Amino acid sequence: MPRIFIIGDIHGCSKTFKKLLIEKIAIRKTDKIYCLGDYIDRGPDSKGVIDFIIQLRNEGYKIHTLRGNHEQLLLESEIDEAGKEHWLCNGGDKTFMSFGVGSIYELDKKYLDFFKRTKYFIQTKYFILVHAGLNFSAADPLKDKDALLWIRNFPIENNYLNGKLLIHGHTPKPRNFIITQPFQSPINLDGGCVFKHKEGYGSLFALNFFERKLIEVKNID
Repeated sequence: MPRIFIIGDIHGCSKTFKKLLIEKIAIRKTDKIYCLGDYIDRGPDSKGVIDFIIQLRNEGYKIHTLRGNHEQLLLESEIDEAGKEHWLCNGGDKTFMSFGVGSIYELDKKYLDFFKRTKYFIQTKYFILVHAGLNFSAADPLKDKDALLWIRNFPIENNYLNGKLLIHGHTPKPRNFIITQPFQSPINLDGGCVFKHKEGYGSLFALNFFERKLIEVKNID
């Protein structure tokens, strides 16, 4: 059975991300890697994160990418000026700097394609992966895209999950919270990697799903 790893919010921390995959996980082409979104913004090297994922895919590694609210903000940034300012105020300025552009339309097509092809959710027989969470009061929680990207502090409906684990990121939690979570829904993997100067935060986490083990790398960016 292939190993499965699920990775929390990266936010432009490319060196940390590479250390996690190459040194800590020592990824194999038989592995399945799932990233929960927010690859960009706030950190120093958003472009490096995306380039590394594209490189791994080109080399035959199985990297599955969810859409985070920050990727959504990027895609919506040219709808109107207010949308662009909202994104820039949430770390989009660091992404522009990383790519050396002033508009998403200056991005190479391969990057826009990457962002547009990210998934709102991934569901297997074992788990449901989303960036932020689920709105269980919706007729179909997996169709409430706003909640998939933005929701926080949501109650769990185990009957809907039917034995599957709900795993998400989006809401940064201190290290002690992350490492002491029970292996039950919901599991939050956002250790606030980019907030390395904030006490209790600054770690990138991956969950080795079948071994039920967390792998941690402190921010080195």
